[in-house]
Amino acid sequence: IGALMAAGHTITTSGPPERTGIVHRLDATTSGLMMVAKSERAYHVLKDKFRDRDVVKIYHALAQGHIEPAEGTIDAPIDRHPKDAHKFAVTKEGKKSITHYEVIEYFRGCTLLNIELETGRTHQIRVHFSAIRHPLVGDTVYGADPKFAREIGVTRPWLHAKALRFNHPITGDALSFEADYPSDLTDCLSRLRA
Repeated sequence: IGALMAAGHTITTSGPPERTGIVHRLDATTSGLMMVAKSERAYHVLKDKFRDRDVVKIYHALAQGHIEPAEGTIDAPIDRHPKDAHKFAVTKEGKKSITHYEVIEYFRGCTLLNIELETGRTHQIRVHFSAIRHPLVGDTVYGADPKFAREIGVTRPWLHAKALRFNHPITGDALSFEADYPSDLTDCLSRLRA
């Protein structure tokens, strides 16, 4: 937020002090699109859109192993991990959590996925794919093989917020945004394809 303000962008003052104006945030290790509101009205309308599931959220992820079937839905409730306060887990008492996926490409030992989140729980993608025994490459917190990640040059969970689609909070116009992969993720894919 400081960098945006220093560049001359107007940011709303809504939201918790540590993330003023941020409507849609990412884990520190996830690259890609975030949403920041410029006005109070936009902040509240966009927050409502996320709560009401009126925003299409697309991620790309590299998961360990070959995922079959090639498309599907993971519908499993998520809550705080019962033994580790820094993690989340699939639990009977958790909040409804739904992840749709489709295979983009298979590689040796891993699968590149297009993922659409129906819900937006903390660590949802990471938890869901770990729960089906396909943790994200590089995600040692949720059970990924560190040796495999080192072999293909991954130093963080391979997860990227690829696209956001929603209606403008003021005009109602349909908007769509996409973010290219950063170099660490493209370098990894190049190594896998070689």
